[in-house]
Amino acid sequence: QVELAESGGGLVQAGGSLRLSCAASGRTISDYLISWFRQAPGKERDLEASITWSGGGTSYADSVKGRFAISRDHVKNTVYLQMNSLKPEDTARYYCAIRPYRSTEYQYWGQGTQVTVSS
Repeated sequence: QVELAESGGGLVQAGGSLRLSCAASGRTISDYLISWFRQAPGKERDLEASITWSGGGTSYADSVKGRFAISRDHVKNTVYLQMNSLKPEDTARYYCAIRPYRSTEYQYWGQGTQVTVSS
């Protein structure tokens, strides 16, 4: 069992920055992939960024590439999403989730944190 807790959301003006955190507790996640998703009202939940816990390899959706950066801290068992140059269209609830490398299904999800970008 793994518990994920997001934090760091809030209200920010367009062009500003926020850093989201996803703290993991429970079993070892060394063989997992950790991802950030977001969901705006009336829209589907979209995958925005991922990182492998052990190797640190990253991937990004085109919508956030060059503006967002995902990273992890092994000591704190936490994954971060640094969001820069925020746009109103980045407004959404952001979730972290994890899955085993060899699986396509995310096993554990956090409750999410709201990000609102004003124009």
